[in-house]
Amino acid sequence: MFVAAYWWKVHPGKEEQFRAAWRRGTELIREKYGSLGSRLHRDAEADGLTRFIGVAEWPDRATWQKAFDAKMVYDEPATRAAFVDAIAEAPREPMLLMEVTDDLLDRSVE
Repeated sequence: MFVAAYWWKVHPGKEEQFRAAWRRGTELIREKYGSLGSRLHRDAEADGLTRFIGVAEWPDRATWQKAFDAKMVYDEPATRAAFVDAIAEAPREPMLLMEVTDDLLDRSVE
């Protein structure tokens, strides 16, 4: 398994818009590019912007690389527009790219 982590800073008041667009975008990426899904984490920032960190799982690096090279664009214009509108700052590259060596997450717990 392979993991890619990303971050985004979101305009004040646009957090729920961002989360909804991120959820739908993650569904689209899973369907089109073969990701295993993702988790979104919230990290309050001192500069007044909320930072979110997404950690996406992929079957392997090759699957992620193929999707990354294809720009992983959301195919729904409204979803993409809502996502972009909410973002105040984001890097061009993922913050972390990692091979999973040991996985002890208990996925049976809801």
